[in-house]
Amino acid sequence: MKCTWQPPQNYRSRPVVVLGAGVLGRRIGCIWASAGYDVRIRDPSEQQRSDGLAYIQENVDAYAQKTGQMPGQYTAHQDMKDAVANAWLVIEAVPEKLELKIATFAELEALAPEDCILASNSSSYKSSEMIEKVSDATKARILNMHYYMPPGCMIVELMTDGYTDDSVFPFMVERSKEAATLPYVARKQSTGFIFNRLWAAIKREVLTILAEGVSVPDEIDSMWQEMFIKARNSPCKTMDQVGLDTVAFIEDHYIRERGLSSEKTVDFLKRNYLDDGKLGNKSAKGGLYPPVEDKKATGNGKATAPELLVLDVGLSAANPSTTSGEILKVSSDGKVQRVLAPNQALPDGIAVEPLTGRMFWTCMGVPGKDDGAVYSANVDGSGIQTVVPPGRINTPKQLTLDTEAQKLYFCDREGCRVWRCGYDGSDLEAVIDRNTSKGAHADDIYDWCVGITVAPNLGKFYWTQKGPSKSGKGRIFRANITTPEGHSGATRDDIELVLGDLPEPIDLELDEQSNMLYWTDRGEVPLGNALYRAQLNESGLPVPIESDKKYEMLTKHLKEAIGLKLDLGNGHIYLTDLGGNIYRCNMDGSQKEKIHSNDYRAFTGIALL
Repeated sequence: MKCTWQPPQNYRSRPVVVLGAGVLGRRIGCIWASAGYDVRIRDPSEQQRSDGLAYIQENVDAYAQKTGQMPGQYTAHQDMKDAVANAWLVIEAVPEKLELKIATFAELEALAPEDCILASNSSSYKSSEMIEKVSDATKARILNMHYYMPPGCMIVELMTDGYTDDSVFPFMVERSKEAATLPYVARKQSTGFIFNRLWAAIKREVLTILAEGVSVPDEIDSMWQEMFIKARNSPCKTMDQVGLDTVAFIEDHYIRERGLSSEKTVDFLKRNYLDDGKLGNKSAKGGLYPPVEDKKATGNGKATAPELLVLDVGLSAANPSTTSGEILKVSSDGKVQRVLAPNQALPDGIAVEPLTGRMFWTCMGVPGKDDGAVYSANVDGSGIQTVVPPGRINTPKQLTLDTEAQKLYFCDREGCRVWRCGYDGSDLEAVIDRNTSKGAHADDIYDWCVGITVAPNLGKFYWTQKGPSKSGKGRIFRANITTPEGHSGATRDDIELVLGDLPEPIDLELDEQSNMLYWTDRGEVPLGNALYRAQLNESGLPVPIESDKKYEMLTKHLKEAIGLKLDLGNGHIYLTDLGGNIYRCNMDGSQKEKIHSNDYRAFTGIALL
């Protein structure tokens, strides 16, 4: 529908209203208060209003750790007119009675400001079923905003009422991200939205398996854990791996046996993929996902030269301090374009999440103190959020992402740990914990964890323990992504030594296409201050290239090597060092060139845009 919809004016200074202070309504209110918005919850029940305010008061600071904002004010109201006055967003979370929802939207049309966005949290009804008593102009600013159960699940699904102006969705996606939620937009109306339809299909087939006596609950759950959770398999990528032609063949067998319709399965695949030669990973044309080359390739067959995000730890600045670090945006030819985030407390590791377009980075703080932190922001430096606040971790170093599982991994040097958490900082856990003593001991330095990379296809993660400076006692280890049952990071029994007696290994990167492991090394010359790589076999362990050697030096003469990033699309590797240099070389280490050098900078982590 065409409309002249414009975003609500001055929305940042206007309240968000939640109608219904029940279990979910009060959590929705807490989400928006944690993003710095003033929140009003409206409920006819005095007890619900009191309980709703109590929940927000008790939990808003914890929610705000994910947003990095000062929480807004929150009040409770009985009168609808008083509650919605000057609101820019109203979310109804009233009981799931359709007639009540229809009446609620009619009342909101009369009482709420004309530019106010009106949303339904209903999981049972499409918002199109609630709008029979409102005008077409109002229908253009109504949508579903379906939350699950925060803070455990921070997903929110947005869906049109059939008339919602298209511009509402990008606006609400950005506002939802401010509130540390993960927004997903249904492209058209759908009963059950996105996730509930996935769950409905799984639930339906599981019940059928049970009803037919094919299996029992504990076996079904065990198989699910092995196939999808431990193996990190996802439905669309798995179909591409299997091959869409094979998927269609298998589905056709079910269709014939069960008398099902082929319209939205086999016919859909043939019409949109198979007839065009899009068979999945085995096809140059891709499948449900496009081939990697199509995402990056330009007209000359080369990938677009990337822009760089580079961390300056700040210790070589004209006036160095523990908060003089910066995040820099640097062009592919080495020119600093702008400072994205100043005043960082010794930043060290950085990574970019390609789907959400946010960057994550670590700040070491003062080494030896539990004041390290992890932050995220948009890649232009806006919307900074605290992922892991100071007080939980010691000296966080390299950071990497498992995008399929939506997890962050980072090493904690003096903490002698490897940590994992959600993109929002939830479920923080020490997946490796070698901090066996509470005091400082000479041997602790052998357990300093520095570099980290994740290999979902192998079900493993790898990390470096650098050992004492220039000692030649550095090591690379690996462990399973899934911690063995009954074990913790301190007791797990699946840790394997990958390589030992290295000069001083720092940052790690893995090319899963070629199974090649790369790392920078700060050790003593002639073996240190270099870039290395090791070919891994199918199980992820090094393949000897000579009788007594399992790795090769690619290039040397770095000045305290730190940062490492692979640019597979262009066949390049980018490197940084504490000497203030940024380098680029080929994947075999040849044609190394210094693209940036500044004596007043000391570079650590690097990422590609």
